Amino acid sequence: MDALTAALGARLEEARARTLDLLAPLDDATLARQISPLMSPLVWDLAHIGNYEELWLLDRVAGIPTTSAAYDDMYDAFEHPRAERPALPLLTPPEARAYVADVRSRVLDVLAGLDTVTFAPWPGLVPHVYDMVVQHEQQHVETMLATLQLLGESDPARGYLPPEAGVLRPTSRPTREEVFVDGGSFTMGADVACAYDNERPAHERAVAPFLMDVTPVTCGDFLAFVDDGGYAESRLWDPIGWDHRRRARLEHPQSWLRDGGGGWLRNRFGHIEDLRPDEPVMHVSWYEADAYARWAGKRLPTEAEWELAASWDGISDKSLGPGQDRPHTREPRPNLWWDGTPSPFGPLPADPVDGPGSPHGCLQMLGDVWEWTSSDFAAYPGFRAAPYREYSEVFFGSEYKVLRGGSWATHPTACRTTFRNWDFPVRRQIFVGFRCARDAPAETRPG
Repeated sequence: MDALTAALGARLEEARARTLDLLAPLDDATLARQISPLMSPLVWDLAHIGNYEELWLLDRVAGIPTTSAAYDDMYDAFEHPRAERPALPLLTPPEARAYVADVRSRVLDVLAGLDTVTFAPWPGLVPHVYDMVVQHEQQHVETMLATLQLLGESDPARGYLPPEAGVLRPTSRPTREEVFVDGGSFTMGADVACAYDNERPAHERAVAPFLMDVTPVTCGDFLAFVDDGGYAESRLWDPIGWDHRRRARLEHPQSWLRDGGGGWLRNRFGHIEDLRPDEPVMHVSWYEADAYARWAGKRLPTEAEWELAASWDGISDKSLGPGQDRPHTREPRPNLWWDGTPSPFGPLPADPVDGPGSPHGCLQMLGDVWEWTSSDFAAYPGFRAAPYREYSEVFFGSEYKVLRGGSWATHPTACRTTFRNWDFPVRRQIFVGFRCARDAPAETRPG
């Protein structure tokens, strides 16, 4: 095995260790049941990870037929929505563990024998397919963490025990709350090897000058909106969002609890804690974020504005985040799930001392919380589906809103300033928050 195949194998094994470590504390009954109709049974995620790996790295790269056509159907995320997956004849937890272990063993055997000069039968593409499989598994770990958060909210007695936090929590405040971002044309998207099809191709995008919040909106900020009756003011809400708020009886972010004395608590993985006003607000829908922004006299940023505010300059690849693989920078790395230790197992407070910042002065644009944008999920000019339509193309449309930036639960392999996530605007179970923007008044513009 040469250096390249060894590196690909190490990335696969790192992702698998994270998956198995996350699920290890859970009994088989918890793994097999559906905790919420919004999410799959955890055992489905586990077997799906193995099936995806088998389809791409054994069947399509090596020409080795998959174990079972029934598995290929049952663990096809596009064919079977989450709500119906518990009715499928899923593998049991022991069977799923054995299945993913067998697939991995065969994948490593194939990898050891790959011709790294030509990478037959897919010259130039095979390493990217391996990295796609690694990103896929890391993304499912974050999905499973969202499921565990719902487990703790629905059944605190069986809540998930996070590892002890090992990150200092600074409490400094910034000297300003907004930064001016000059407009003009910039290169949006990426053509780097790790980029997904919806990030491609890199293209020029024009943006008018705007003001962007330095940090994500905090729990304390959002509490002011709650206390001011923001959930009762229909004029602040998108009409569809207002109808959803009434039907779902939303009165505060998911996982918030009143303490009975006028204060607030939060449920984090089944553990009831004091609400931290300095942390970024989390588990809010696009509709809640949009209503808050309107209440604050602002708006949600477009994804072009978000990417411009987060992007690095010409010194190095802007698809990387602050402090990632940049020896010339002094910024610490973002609060992403690097190896799980040390980790706050949640977002850091807004405004950390010397936090990872963009050249424009925005902080925490990668990690901590995903951030809603105002943009619908749409193709870039010149988009080409690769390697399959069901990853992105079938989701383009006004039903989905774009999220940017990753969260504390996102692994760096699945996080870039160009990375595009998307979800329905009603969704709150993901580790999502937001920051606000507004048009730049003429007097704020240089010259």
